[in-house]
Amino acid sequence: MYHHVKKLMYTVRVDEPDPKFGNMLLEQFGGANGELAAAMQYSIQGLNCEDPGRKDLLMDIGTEELSHLEIVGTLARMHLKPLKSVREEAETDPLIAIAGGGGVNLFNSMGNPWTADYLKITGELDVDLRSNIAAEARAKIVYERLIDFCRDPGTKDALQFLMTREITHMRAFSLALESMGKPPLSVGKIAPTAGLVDQFFNDSTGEGDLGEVDTRGPWNEGGDWEFVEAPAFQNIRNTESDGPAIKARSALSEGSEAIQDVLVDELRDLLHAEKQLLKALPKMQKAARSSQLRTLLEQHLAETETQVDRLIECLRLLGSTARAKPCKGMAGLVEEGEEVMAEGKKKEDAPADLALIGAALRVEHYEIAAYTTARNLALQLGQPAVAQLLTLSLGEEQNAGQLLDQVAQPLMSAARMPRSVI
Repeated sequence: MYHHVKKLMYTVRVDEPDPKFGNMLLEQFGGANGELAAAMQYSIQGLNCEDPGRKDLLMDIGTEELSHLEIVGTLARMHLKPLKSVREEAETDPLIAIAGGGGVNLFNSMGNPWTADYLKITGELDVDLRSNIAAEARAKIVYERLIDFCRDPGTKDALQFLMTREITHMRAFSLALESMGKPPLSVGKIAPTAGLVDQFFNDSTGEGDLGEVDTRGPWNEGGDWEFVEAPAFQNIRNTESDGPAIKARSALSEGSEAIQDVLVDELRDLLHAEKQLLKALPKMQKAARSSQLRTLLEQHLAETETQVDRLIECLRLLGSTARAKPCKGMAGLVEEGEEVMAEGKKKEDAPADLALIGAALRVEHYEIAAYTTARNLALQLGQPAVAQLLTLSLGEEQNAGQLLDQVAQPLMSAARMPRSVI
């Protein structure tokens, strides 16, 4: 919920309006590194964030950026005011004077409209925090340049305030990232190709007309770095005598058999799990009271049949027999589900279905974890066909979980309603 207070976060004053400088200020109003872009970026990241502490941080700073937008907009409007009445001033920027009436609008200093393309939102919290640190750094530099061009003391004071807050936000985002405890270069879930990740390609070679030369430093030598000459030269040079060759894929010779054994075990475990579900889902469908839940379980039964076929194909691609391995984890979940269905016979419709959905969601999360593990192992082994099949099944399990959540929402409301009085 937003609540507007008329008093600005920082009181501004403009002693000598300067329309040209007012136009420069629009860069921080409707530009790529401006306050609106920051406010929207952090707020949307916050809406998506499942980490309560860092969600609070993102919403705090996103809301503060809206206050900064108000400060910049007020400054720009005061500087642009002469465009409303002075012909000579209006001629300096007809777009603002005529189309905008001499006030602010969502344009940057070049007259380009604001766009959501400015926003950097990935849904990966650590990646988004890095983007935010960089965004604050860019905004800080823009404010520095505006201060350098500014001739009005009151405006300079306000810009100094805004510039300082960028540093404050950089610090907060940096500490939020650091406190996650992730290694600096650990991004996402899939590991990089061993060997290739440590190779530096010397793609800019020779000497330039302005004194450019090949250089070496901690960014390309020392530690685990392996310096590799330009890949374009690899086809015309003897790589054995002229330096190391590019490691285009993971080295699978060492430990690959053991990893494949793990993958095969995972697939056989999943195969048995899915076969157990083929027997359990019709019972769950019969126990469901709401037609929407019955339809969803019927749909997922068909998906499960397809998933069994995919697992058999995955094992075939790996040269292994489609032999199921007893999955004790799924057996426990199925047994728990049977208990839920038995107890549900004594309950009203909404509570019974909610308990059934809870049992189904536990199954989905178990399968999501199993398919994710198997998919990642297949990628590490360089088995894209297997990984693709597993990714399809993983997507179906994730979608089923989301649909179960959606079905549960109206049931929760129904469960809270008092019984009708006849």
